[in-house]
Amino acid sequence: MTSIKANGITIEYDTFGDRAGRPLLLIMGLGGQMIYWDEAFCRELADRGHFVIRFDNRDVGLSTHFDQAGLPRLQEVMAAAARGERVQAPYTLNDMADDAVGLLDGLGLQQAHVCGVSMGGAIAQTMAIRHPARLLSMISIMSGTGDPAEPRARPEAMAALLAPAPVEREANIEHEVKMQRIIGSPGFPLNEQDARERVARAYGRAFDPAGVARQMTAVLAHGDRKPGLASVRVPTLVIHGSSDPLVPVEAGYDTAEAVPGAEILVIEGMGHELPKGAWPRIIEAVSAFTAKAQR
Repeated sequence: MTSIKANGITIEYDTFGDRAGRPLLLIMGLGGQMIYWDEAFCRELADRGHFVIRFDNRDVGLSTHFDQAGLPRLQEVMAAAARGERVQAPYTLNDMADDAVGLLDGLGLQQAHVCGVSMGGAIAQTMAIRHPARLLSMISIMSGTGDPAEPRARPEAMAALLAPAPVEREANIEHEVKMQRIIGSPGFPLNEQDARERVARAYGRAFDPAGVARQMTAVLAHGDRKPGLASVRVPTLVIHGSSDPLVPVEAGYDTAEAVPGAEILVIEGMGHELPKGAWPRIIEAVSAFTAKAQR
């Protein structure tokens, strides 16, 4: 892993595969460090002809943290967003999209296929709106458009997302694994040992709940992307789980309908995660789509 200066911040990243392959930028979701793109998943994509780039978004992992911005009052921010009021935030998804473009610049890549999950999908959508010439294709996974009319998360899933993360290591690991049980995939059993090891690694690498709260504020401040998505002409694939309790599958259909010509793949039994049992379908779909888009 290494870092690069881009868009005024430091971005931690690493790569897999031959640089001559199809460039594929992976963007992780809310609070997720780049290591949540499993190395085996990345290597399988590289084996399919991709030059894979994963990175830490701002405010997580080893990229720049905006500690000076403090801890947002999330309840107040969410209430303001629900009333349709302007949300004050130290940055928005526009800035996070510009970070990703800056990373491409630093790597000398004029274009890339861009694949994001959850908030990462929203960042990919924002890139397609703001920087369409930089995308060869867009893959939006388990994301919505930001349209306030989209179905809400199930109460238990939203409660799990908003529950304060314990500071103590073991309690934090249990908290995160419990959340994965709630938002995970009924069709793909959770391997709790793998989950614990992944969470423990992330905790040891960088623990910053305030950064996660700032990212959530950025999402709420960004608002509705649906009008902008109507102008997107980048080849687009939407992937969503049929059993997603946090971003319901209807939001995936809404995303596909918002982007002219978009394709959609719904994976039965998948929740708000990338379960190992679904990797073959996801990797095959992404690989076939990027190959077609680059022809």
